[in-house]
Amino acid sequence: METKKKKVFPVRKLDAEEYFAPGHRACEGCGEVLALRLIHKALGPNVIVASATGCMEIISSPFPYTSWEVPWIHVAFENTAAVAGGIEAGLKVLQRKAKREKKKIVVVAMAGDGGTADIGLQALSGAMERGHDFIFICYDNEAYMNTGVQRSSLTPLGASTTTSPAGACQHGQTVWKKNMMAIAAAHYIPYIATVSPSYPMDLVEKVTKAANIKGPAYIHALSVCPPGWGISSSETVKLGRLAVETGVFPLYEIEKGKYRVTVNVEKLKPVEAYLQPQARFRHIQSDLDLIARISYRVQTYWERLKAKAARA
Repeated sequence: METKKKKVFPVRKLDAEEYFAPGHRACEGCGEVLALRLIHKALGPNVIVASATGCMEIISSPFPYTSWEVPWIHVAFENTAAVAGGIEAGLKVLQRKAKREKKKIVVVAMAGDGGTADIGLQALSGAMERGHDFIFICYDNEAYMNTGVQRSSLTPLGASTTTSPAGACQHGQTVWKKNMMAIAAAHYIPYIATVSPSYPMDLVEKVTKAANIKGPAYIHALSVCPPGWGISSSETVKLGRLAVETGVFPLYEIEKGKYRVTVNVEKLKPVEAYLQPQARFRHIQSDLDLIARISYRVQTYWERLKAKAARA
């Protein structure tokens, strides 16, 4: 019996070209800018980027300078996906009228966790429902870092922020982190994936696949933030790996409804290994009940994810 060969998208050869130039104003050790740089090296020059207000906009475009070496437009928090959808529709019209050459241009919408899961969720849902051929990338540093480390709906349970402070009345953030992967999957779009710059080749392969699949793609990038998370700038890559090794941020993809774990962890490390180095979780180190709740949630999600992948 012949087995159908899986379609493999060629990974674009990464070269020395930088499409996000050095000299920007990101914090030392910024995981978000590391992810952004790798993603655009994977995508290459034929892209148009719509960027929400946020860390990556602020650090890359202080007037009259820019770090962007590709077409880029700054838009509001709430309409990033709508603008990207408009760009994609406009390119189709220009091609239909033979007013531009026929070549693949990847439309990219990018936003932080606030511009994705909170303020920009309505526009993102609409764009996914309409089926726009674009990639939406969430750079998730788990709070509104650009404006002073306020909580977002992607801030994890227990994390202390300026609007969910740890104190006598509460242990930081009081609710679980919103599951954006499940929300994207509920729209039945062709491709969804988590990525981390701590696993660069996994990131490059997924971004390449997203660029080659027709229709909406959603990429969720864990973006370690040294000042917001209270870690040393030298620990960015290590924390990104610990997030995967503990199961806090599993690396997987959902392609046409089928789940695949792309970085398998034989045995998850205790969540304490990830929580303890971060100052934002310092106050919960002695709260064994809360740590047990977090550990149970992580383990349960990991087991369910593996079960879904096994059925694919």
